[in-house]
Amino acid sequence: MPSGHLISGVTILGTGLVGGSFGLALHKYTTDLCVSGWDRPEVVHEAQSRAAIDRSFSGELAPALENSDLIYIALPIAATIDLLPEIARHARADALVTDACSTKVRITQAAAAHLSKEDGPLFLGGHPMAGREHSGIAHADAELFRGNTYALIGESSWQENQRVSAFVRILEKIGARPLWLGAPQHDYAVGLASHLPQLAAVALAGFLYDRLDENGLPITLAGPGLRDSLRLAGSSYATWRDIVLTNHAVLSAALDLFARRLDDLRERLASRELEADFDAANELYKLLRSL
Repeated sequence: MPSGHLISGVTILGTGLVGGSFGLALHKYTTDLCVSGWDRPEVVHEAQSRAAIDRSFSGELAPALENSDLIYIALPIAATIDLLPEIARHARADALVTDACSTKVRITQAAAAHLSKEDGPLFLGGHPMAGREHSGIAHADAELFRGNTYALIGESSWQENQRVSAFVRILEKIGARPLWLGAPQHDYAVGLASHLPQLAAVALAGFLYDRLDENGLPITLAGPGLRDSLRLAGSSYATWRDIVLTNHAVLSAALDLFARRLDDLRERLASRELEADFDAANELYKLLRSL
């Protein structure tokens, strides 16, 4: 890409919640971008009707990529890995390819085999920390990324690359907060801060569901606290399957440590020692509110 060249053609592969939101954000906060979408016919049709994309493609991938400076992959992890070789074959040599997958080690390993070559498309792993419990283009929102961290996998020196710096500027325009880190570091952090809370919500919801009586108790007495705690329980397994499978080692260790913490709490139920646990929880809550 020539020095000073701005990204003008964007193709979003997967126009559901994240991909559709990215398209909506591009149209709201940037100018002079032509945004194409590639997905199943009914999905790209809805994305175009919502003005998330300007042009729609389905089926053959090559036509969707031919005019793209930026290829934004917003597909499940397994689908992304499977598509990388075809993207490498059809993407322009000066294109930047990036993804929005929730785990990064497997993705970056697969991308290294096909992309990031000196004479071909460059791959930059990414992960917007901005999901919702409901998926699909119907829930897409131009404000999805605003104020949220956007993980970029690589060295901060990559910003000196013209293609990468242009993408980082786009992220900043749509309100995201770029954060550079390595793939293993990313997967460990999201395993604890994102994936573990999801599994904890699933476990708690399943535990309560198994104990519903004919009157709906205990759920009929649930207040907003339980609804807040179980928001993540509305997520589908289809959304989380690949995430769990590609981060299972981190999650297994995290679940073991979390189970020990629950055992510790049970041992102290009849004492006043739980105050220290509440104090630590309160401090973390304040920290989260300040981010």
